Amino acid sequence: MALPGVNINFSNGAIKEITPSADCVAGLVATATAVTGTGGSTFALGTGYVIYKRSSLASLGITHTNNPFLYKQVNDFYDNAGEGAELWIMGVAATVKPSEMADQTNAYARKLIQVSNGRIRAIGIAHKPADSYEATITNGLDSDVLIAAQKMQQLAEWATVNLYAPVVGFIAGRGYAKENKTDLPDLTTYSYNRVGILIGDTEIESEGAAIGLLLGKFAACSVEKNIARVKDGALNVSKIYLDDEDPSEADVETLFNKGYITFRTHTGKSGYFFIDDTLATGTNDDYRHLTRRRTADKAYRIIHKTMLEYVQDNIPVTDAGFIQPAYAKSIESEVIASIANEMTANGELGSDPDDSSDKGVTCYVNPQQNIISTSRIDITAKVKPYGYAGYINVELGFLVEEE
Repeated sequence: MALPGVNINFSNGAIKEITPSADCVAGLVATATAVTGTGGSTFALGTGYVIYKRSSLASLGITHTNNPFLYKQVNDFYDNAGEGAELWIMGVAATVKPSEMADQTNAYARKLIQVSNGRIRAIGIAHKPADSYEATITNGLDSDVLIAAQKMQQLAEWATVNLYAPVVGFIAGRGYAKENKTDLPDLTTYSYNRVGILIGDTEIESEGAAIGLLLGKFAACSVEKNIARVKDGALNVSKIYLDDEDPSEADVETLFNKGYITFRTHTGKSGYFFIDDTLATGTNDDYRHLTRRRTADKAYRIIHKTMLEYVQDNIPVTDAGFIQPAYAKSIESEVIASIANEMTANGELGSDPDDSSDKGVTCYVNPQQNIISTSRIDITAKVKPYGYAGYINVELGFLVEEE
């Protein structure tokens, strides 16, 4: 029995607020239950809502009791993203499979991207099926996982081409069990460079994954930072499980080699970290890593915004119908300046600090383009990503003076 006295507990997390960034806007499509209040529906399925803090769930009538799964995902998100992060959420019935949530012909993830006006940069699919659901396990995963990944890739490509709103998607590696890890599909044999598949959850023997946590870490990182960056500190989570194993005891190397996003521990560091930010594509894909995908996507949005001002504009031409060279140079300068102001200045591109002329971006407009006959301007732009020290080799020996 404790001695008489005064017990005071320090609450934690209230001050963890962030400066919202459009680069970090996340979306979550998750299994949920509709909520009806006194004045009617407060949280309808299939409808997109935007929130900026976990307490906003209360205004939608969402509680741990009536929506434990969605409530957990959102709390995992804000535990790692911080209050103030922009999160778009949509609830769907338990009968809706991940592949249906991600299908770009359906009004789920696609609708959420659209109602956000293309602000969403990453969208997660979190599925909690009814107790009666019987998963078909194929190669160590629910057979719907890879179907969902394919659908998400198609949706992300559609959003990029049609909305000029590039996005990445995260899918839970449902059905994972440690005894089947060697049977898992090798994601490096696929070409889904806008999709990451996560294995690991905050609940033991979970058949899903901590999608909310992954989205939260995404939202906490600027585009050039790897979600596995050790310097940023451990994830704000008390426990992680891979099936029923702690990551320190699990065979995370097999998961890593097969291209899954998962968790690990570091000797001498407390807590849990992501192992890397790999997407479900080949090792020779320029966009295999989330950091490079995000860097290119941000440049894409900036270039689109910049060049949109030139659509149907008057373009000066030479007698041969080519773009006037000085005008071509002015386009190059504007593209470079736009990216430099919004990315290089923020440390998001790998420019050489010893070279003042290096902006981390190049742009070329060939003046030998006959715009009179084609009504088209072709531009080549390239941005320089950072390198990432995934492997650090040190040769250590004794310092002994030679005689």
